[in-house]
Amino acid sequence: MVDLSLEFCGVKYPNPFVLAAAPTTDHADMVARAFEAGWGGAVLKTTSVESEEINLAYPMMAGTDFEKRKLMALQNIDLISIYHVDVIEKSVKQLKKEFPDRVVVASIMGQKKEDWQELVRRLEIAGADMIECSFSCPHGMPEKGMGSTIGQSPELTERTARWIKEAAKKIPVVIKLTPQIADISASAAAVKASGADGVSAINTVKGIIGVDIDNFIPYPNVNGKSSIGGISGAAIKPVALRCVAEIAKKVDIPITATGGITTWQDAVEFLLMGARNLQLCTVVMQKGFGVIDELVDGLTGYMKRHGFQSVEEIVGKALPNLVEHSQLPRHHKALATVNHEICIKCGRCTIACYDGGHQAITRDADKRPIVDEQRCVGCGFCTTICPVPNCLTMKFL
Repeated sequence: MVDLSLEFCGVKYPNPFVLAAAPTTDHADMVARAFEAGWGGAVLKTTSVESEEINLAYPMMAGTDFEKRKLMALQNIDLISIYHVDVIEKSVKQLKKEFPDRVVVASIMGQKKEDWQELVRRLEIAGADMIECSFSCPHGMPEKGMGSTIGQSPELTERTARWIKEAAKKIPVVIKLTPQIADISASAAAVKASGADGVSAINTVKGIIGVDIDNFIPYPNVNGKSSIGGISGAAIKPVALRCVAEIAKKVDIPITATGGITTWQDAVEFLLMGARNLQLCTVVMQKGFGVIDELVDGLTGYMKRHGFQSVEEIVGKALPNLVEHSQLPRHHKALATVNHEICIKCGRCTIACYDGGHQAITRDADKRPIVDEQRCVGCGFCTTICPVPNCLTMKFL
């Protein structure tokens, strides 16, 4: 038996899988279906006070793929929820009544101190288990001095987080950080100094998904115009994983991870890098709430294979192996090695090494790749380009 439950900021989740604040959590009935499917918690789409005007533009999404096989990145120019706090209060009450064992997190955004504090008080009274504060939206809201405008400044982050924490009487406050900053650990340190309870890392990465080269209009095309947006999906996982690891190594504060988590393997990686909680969005929009079964089954199987009885045992287990570049081992020889039994003789490694490496791989008369051990420096590029798992590997001499 393995235990998938995990505590985050003093709140116990039945499993670490949580819906991130997004279109998937903008209606109570959608969240209810997710809870019925098995999700451990949900962060409701970010809400605001009634006086905040929310003016959305459509269409608001565009994607990019890799060789037409998989949505690798999704750009959105969506803003916070069109539903103000009066509606979200009712959603919180409904969800906590129907699913008392699931974690309902209210996400908020305000323009001034009074707005932030009003949102906290009202949603705490409504029964939210936790408050998440968006200091990180990279588009639209910064034009109003909100979102990542706050998160890019540790000083503004600490001041605003302190206001919010002052208003919370019982429930924990989590600050969602932006990757649009030179040192995200400085933001996390500011959150800790404010007295807030945890951080969420990261929000979407500011970007442009592409341009229609015939009509000269960036995507998404909003009747002839577009805007810089937030990039999500598998493509931003390396950025999110780095941010989580940097925070975990430098700041003693609980982390909920979000950004590019698509598979159970991704989930394990974020846990190993120090996350105590996992938020997903883009993959859920693609595959539906039922993807929770793949995540739970995969994590459960992984734990059984490695002898872990609780998720707690996984958290941060890889951090000791993440060191400064100057501390990396150097007294060895790395060598590319080919398993000819499974090699398909595609020639990709030969081309990659010849034009992008050290000209260490040639092909014999049977078109099999042959590694010149004298020329191979062990850069590892060939193992990345090889399409057959475990065919090209690195060994240390």
